[in-house]
Amino acid sequence: MSEKIQKVLANAGVGSRRQVEAWIQEGRITVNGKAAHIGERMTYHDKVCVDGREIKLVKSKNQHTRVLLYHKPEGEICSRQDPEGRPTIFESLPIIRNSRWICVGRLDFNTSGLLLITNDGELANSLMHPSSEIEREYAVRIHGEVSPEVLDKLRQGIMLEDGIARFEQIVNGGGTGRNIWFHVIVKEGRNRLVRRLWEALGFTVSRLIRIRFGSVYLPAGLKRGKVLELKPEDVTELVSSINS
Repeated sequence: MSEKIQKVLANAGVGSRRQVEAWIQEGRITVNGKAAHIGERMTYHDKVCVDGREIKLVKSKNQHTRVLLYHKPEGEICSRQDPEGRPTIFESLPIIRNSRWICVGRLDFNTSGLLLITNDGELANSLMHPSSEIEREYAVRIHGEVSPEVLDKLRQGIMLEDGIARFEQIVNGGGTGRNIWFHVIVKEGRNRLVRRLWEALGFTVSRLIRIRFGSVYLPAGLKRGKVLELKPEDVTELVSSINS
């Protein structure tokens, strides 16, 4: 039985559906020697290559869903390769057989904290899809005096170049002088959203740490650059939280 190429490759852990679509548009994927196109139908018996390398397709029902928690340090990127030669998060992940690790969303080069990594493309797609409205919580250190009026504006919404955005919640996290910590919550995965909201009002973000993604918190004992794998029951709970 044939299925759309995006679904097959996501099920096989090659990448999320959005990643697969981007790779197809970039001409990086071939099926049986021919350039793939979005919406093309295929089976698990077809020969698929990404960047010239053949991918072994494994049906998701035969593949155990795994989720890693990675404490990303500053100074790493979330891409597999970087033209500038900067370290990537994938260099710190355990080897996985007959599949690939998929990063659920991204943290920029200067942001640290919690990253979810999975071998299940469908799960990654569900976690990242805007309709899921999954909360992301960050600890952010701001340079400057933050008035109650500023906080109100951030809660009500600010027009950015890609549309209105706001913080669902802002809580004072303490601090002294002109360096104050806040805990903020957003429900979107837009690029550099937390930084851009503060910068739109003239503030500088000096530290940014993601401490929660949905129901999953950054474990207190997980050191930077280290990985913790979720137990099967915790993976089940995570999947249930999306479907509830």
